[in-house]
Amino acid sequence: MGIFGAMTTAVSGLRAQSFALEHISDNIANSQTIGFKRTETSFMDVVSPSNPRRQQSGAVAAFTRATNDSAGDLLSSEIDTNLAVNGDGYFVVAERVSFTDGKPVFNGVTRYTRRGDFSIDRDGYLVNGAGYYLKGNSIDALTGNPAGGVPTVIKFSNDFLAAKPTTAIDYRLNLPKYPRTTNAQITTPNSELISATTMNGAGDIVLSNEDIFLKESISGGATTVYDAGGGGVNVQFRWAKTDNTGNKWNLYYLTDGTTTTPTDVKWKKAGEYEFDATSKKTVPTGDLSIAAMTVNGNALGAITLKHGNNGVTQFADSNGVAIVNSIDQNGYSAGELSGIQITGKGRVAVTYTNGQVVEKSEISLAAFKADAMLRKLNGSAFVATAESGIADLNATGKIVANQLESSNTDIAEEFSKLIVTQQAYAAGTRIVTTANEMLQEVINMKR
Repeated sequence: MGIFGAMTTAVSGLRAQSFALEHISDNIANSQTIGFKRTETSFMDVVSPSNPRRQQSGAVAAFTRATNDSAGDLLSSEIDTNLAVNGDGYFVVAERVSFTDGKPVFNGVTRYTRRGDFSIDRDGYLVNGAGYYLKGNSIDALTGNPAGGVPTVIKFSNDFLAAKPTTAIDYRLNLPKYPRTTNAQITTPNSELISATTMNGAGDIVLSNEDIFLKESISGGATTVYDAGGGGVNVQFRWAKTDNTGNKWNLYYLTDGTTTTPTDVKWKKAGEYEFDATSKKTVPTGDLSIAAMTVNGNALGAITLKHGNNGVTQFADSNGVAIVNSIDQNGYSAGELSGIQITGKGRVAVTYTNGQVVEKSEISLAAFKADAMLRKLNGSAFVATAESGIADLNATGKIVANQLESSNTDIAEEFSKLIVTQQAYAAGTRIVTTANEMLQEVINMKR
């Protein structure tokens, strides 16, 4: 091939270096693009078939080498819905193609991205800066587990969270072996007990006996519970010891704090408790159920006092008071959406004005066996190809909130490659120039 072969080889080199320059330019231009993956250039020699002892010049070909599996630095963000993947995995996203009746219509082909600058739009979708919509699996409210295996676009509603009436109170405490009531006198036996005349036939306390009852009992704490309409109701408890031999107690709650009729029940007996010699509760054997709790005219229905294992005990206490360790209930008032946050499990949780946090969706993370073979799309997104394999939705990476993954472009490295590329291109032009001069000499031989 001679001179023409040398010129052809040089031209292929110029093309290859031009191809490399395109990648360098693209990398530098996107050095500040969130989730961008730089593109490297790989060169391959192309050999012409010839005798090994008279090898003819070939050419060079340039190919793209992706760096999809090379993570960029994580940058802190003050936005709760800004996300990053620490480790392997891609966010599963959808691309909007149009609007119908004011609602987005999505492309049927799933996209994948490491760009996590998501924010909630006016319609309740989580959308990143490139316009891709985040996907995940909804959370089953009963089991707390993801429902379904196919991710769908995450959408939130501005609807109120309905009120939940209280059905149980987690009530754990220690009662003193000797309650130091107002009437208790150590020198007077049984003065710490409630007298039989203070109670009516059902064991309740009527208004006319309230003053003496307060002197013969100790406080058991208070909590706010919620009725069916979400209204808060204050429930107050008091304990009165009825017998020392069997270590017996009565639990009371304030059922009517507004009555002015002396014969009306003001403190309702909720149940009886007994303890053995080791201060372990024997009665009731488990939790206590109050069939129809009513407080100041508010019908709360059946309420269960949950004590757990050894949640109610009777150990000696020098102060002679009830030590309440827990008095939490499971109801809440209605609330409106106040914010969205991402949990450590990669779940999207909605916070409401009533203090409730409800997990709505679990963000999907996809992994591929051949990341480098994903096809690039606009907006730092990718689509699966036959060479990349199908998405595995069990990626090992962890989702972190208030973080963003920066571009994995290194400006210093790109400038170094730019210098090398420029020099290689300049050298290739000299070969073309030299080959041209040699051809001119051949032409001049004829003159």
